[in-house]
Amino acid sequence: MDAVRVALLREVLAGTEWPAATRRFAGSLRSSVVPQGGGLLLVGTAAYEPWHLAAHLVDESTWSGLPELTPTLVRHRVEPGDPVHLAVGLGRIEAAGRGETLLLVAPERPCAGLLERVHDARRAGATVLSLDDGDPEVRGLAHETLAATGADDVDLDIVQHLVSAAAGENSAPAPRGRRRFRDRLSRLADQLTAPPPARW
Repeated sequence: MDAVRVALLREVLAGTEWPAATRRFAGSLRSSVVPQGGGLLLVGTAAYEPWHLAAHLVDESTWSGLPELTPTLVRHRVEPGDPVHLAVGLGRIEAAGRGETLLLVAPERPCAGLLERVHDARRAGATVLSLDDGDPEVRGLAHETLAATGADDVDLDIVQHLVSAAAGENSAPAPRGRRRFRDRLSRLADQLTAPPPARW
């Protein structure tokens, strides 16, 4: 999702909790990885692999000049011959420790084995963040969570787009309120002339 679509999505969701909530979560993500110089591990469930979020974070890290946002995608199944950036298995979570951040994306309850690994990584000093469906056990493991349940205005896919875009923002957004037409037009022009995102 490009910057223009994200901006339009934020306009549609203005007045809801989502723009502020996703920016707050993205701020936690950024403050967790940038001072450490990186160390972002991204993992999903056995049924859901967050490769799309990984690609967006790579793009945002490039455009924002923050290589620390580039994640290592941790996969449940690694096949022989997979490219290096897609060949990191769950054993990487077991090795996680202080100075690293683990971002768990769980649209459904993860298996017990993954939850145990995440718990062990937290005990070893890793910061755990989660984008989830409100599962209490997942939320109990994370230092910071953001949930999109079936009752919400948005789904977890939209939340991931908003979080990745906010993680790459260089400054806090301008406060909402009555903006002059020229300000809005200038902002839109900046977004339309931004370089296209790189493909991962």
